[in-house]
Amino acid sequence: MRKLGESSRYRHECGEFLCDGIKLFGEAVRSSAEIKAVLTESVLPFRLPADTRVFFADRDVINSLSPLKNSQDILFSCGFPDFGEPAMQEGTRILLDGVQDPGNLGAIIRTANAFGISDIILTGGCADPYNPKTIRASMGAIFKQRIRNIDPVELVGLKEAGVRFIGAVSDESGRDFSEINLHEALIIIGSEGCGISDEILTLCDEKIRIPIAPECESLNAAVAAAIIIWEVSRLGQR
Repeated sequence: MRKLGESSRYRHECGEFLCDGIKLFGEAVRSSAEIKAVLTESVLPFRLPADTRVFFADRDVINSLSPLKNSQDILFSCGFPDFGEPAMQEGTRILLDGVQDPGNLGAIIRTANAFGISDIILTGGCADPYNPKTIRASMGAIFKQRIRNIDPVELVGLKEAGVRFIGAVSDESGRDFSEINLHEALIIIGSEGCGISDEILTLCDEKIRIPIAPECESLNAAVAAAIIIWEVSRLGQR
């Protein structure tokens, strides 16, 4: 469990990730996540499959294994979700380019799931979606939202297959996002520090911006993603 919490490489070798807290545990159970092992100091309020490994330990042991500050009274590991092959030609998708903050990534996953975004696609060295900080920020959406990593060659393949690329920028080169049809597109959010990479910008069919006060340079990546996702949802309800 300690290695699952500390090492992205180990998580991906094992196909497992570490979670904490009874609320997240409840979300895992309701989402039929593949719960591998549980470490807890109290009786569990949920029925688990008979072959689930459950261990009891005092709080000091749990604290020593948790990678997070303010650890809770339960740690558990889950297998990576398997949603099958994505239908890349359907629905609005979000591509995150170099979003390295786990908290921001988790918040975007949570928002995307809340508003029915079909896919979150990661490129450019994004944070690990199975980092414990990402998991906590996702508030259980990690068990339900399709997420995949993609390389530049695959992105070119999507472009050639007819997927429409829309890049969110912070300068005047982008049009007001309310003027653009955002449906059935791949909407790209870059990192706060560098924005969208030049390599991906060259693939964009259109660039959009969120109008903000002139004295404000930019928005937090998770906030920008939430505003755009809300606009997609709002227009879809008309």
